[in-house]
Amino acid sequence: MSGHALPLWSTGSVRRLPPVLAVVAVVALLALPLAPDDGGGAHPADAVSALVVLYCVVRLVRDRRRPLSRTAAVVLGLPVLGLAVAAVGAASPGAALTGLGRYLQVFVLVPAAVVLLVRDEDDVRLLARSMVALAVWQGAVGVHQYVTGTGASYQGERIRAVGTFGPQDVMGMATVVSLGVVCAVGLALGRTPVRHRLLAAGCALALLLPLALSFSRGAWIATAVTCAAQLLLAGVRRALAVGAAVVAAAVVLVGGFGVGTAMLQERVGSITQVTDAPDQSVTDRYTMWAAAAGMWRERPLTGVGLKGFPEHRDSHASLALSSGSETDGAGAGYRRQPLLSPHNMYLLVLAEQGLIGLLALAGSWLALLVLGLRRLRAVRRERGAGPDCALVACGLLVWQLTDFAYADIGGPSTVLTAVCFGLAARWALGSGTGDGVAAR
Repeated sequence: MSGHALPLWSTGSVRRLPPVLAVVAVVALLALPLAPDDGGGAHPADAVSALVVLYCVVRLVRDRRRPLSRTAAVVLGLPVLGLAVAAVGAASPGAALTGLGRYLQVFVLVPAAVVLLVRDEDDVRLLARSMVALAVWQGAVGVHQYVTGTGASYQGERIRAVGTFGPQDVMGMATVVSLGVVCAVGLALGRTPVRHRLLAAGCALALLLPLALSFSRGAWIATAVTCAAQLLLAGVRRALAVGAAVVAAAVVLVGGFGVGTAMLQERVGSITQVTDAPDQSVTDRYTMWAAAAGMWRERPLTGVGLKGFPEHRDSHASLALSSGSETDGAGAGYRRQPLLSPHNMYLLVLAEQGLIGLLALAGSWLALLVLGLRRLRAVRRERGAGPDCALVACGLLVWQLTDFAYADIGGPSTVLTAVCFGLAARWALGSGTGDGVAAR
């Protein structure tokens, strides 16, 4: 063996690795378990997402590439306007910096980095498959929790599937599994080899079980709406065929095996009982929605400032609001968590950033949706079918915009929201660069 042989990981070999692997690393880190009784501190995936942004900046400087194109810069940079105004109106400099950093991470910096690091459709598929793999892992942990009675507490029983996120972030696993379903459905509806599509379809069907065991009504609704939209975008004939397969699988899981039949039926039924006989969680949510609307009416243009909802909540909420939600199980002790957000992203932005912030953020999201659907329509006319990457990207955006009616940002899974917006922007804006490089 020659003494001049190159090491296994030479500088040249590292440079040949696809840049998208940096984003895949962020997704992979969400598989790590949280420490018991973690109070919701920063997750390693958040730290790595910051490194991904830095890595993207270094690449731009080293390669002397232009940054985002004018269209991409306007669409992705639009939320900064409302955030700057809301940061000025924050109660303290600490709240302003914390809130500004979180919003910039989720809606501006990480999505822009994803746009610049994802080069082509193969990269999109790799990132989508990594999200499916994460969902399968978290879903498997969740099903094990349900079967063994080691999950989070739900109606006095420790059966709620929460994956590795713990009871303090009961929506974490539901979010990850839902996004995995959306990615799997998009990949299954594409024009890739048959074995790849069958594997994706199998993953989508398998993930329905942990999604059901998450007992998350908002995730159920968002996933159903998104998958229906994906099927329609892929073609009516395929939509009918896949829809029949999903219904059959649901009948087998719930009817044949009796998977959580009584509690699932009760949970599903509660969706239609939000006005007649709402449970305490629904009452709390409506009360906080009303409180957020009250804050907006008080300061309609600028809101109460970033991170201002908890401080102004009690002065705008009615006596129907409980003192907090109870969490227990899944390796953590009993804890009563204060209700610090309205669990509605649109109302949270309206309350803290006012009309200026909502129009800026929602305007950016709407632009991505319109541009993404318009590009999908153009590609369908050219190829005769929508590509799997388009169905994945548009599906992730639709899921987020639907889920924002029932949830807001917070918890470790929020970094996955940033990746989703980045994938949606990558499809809607193409390569996103100003050097004329088109998406392959």
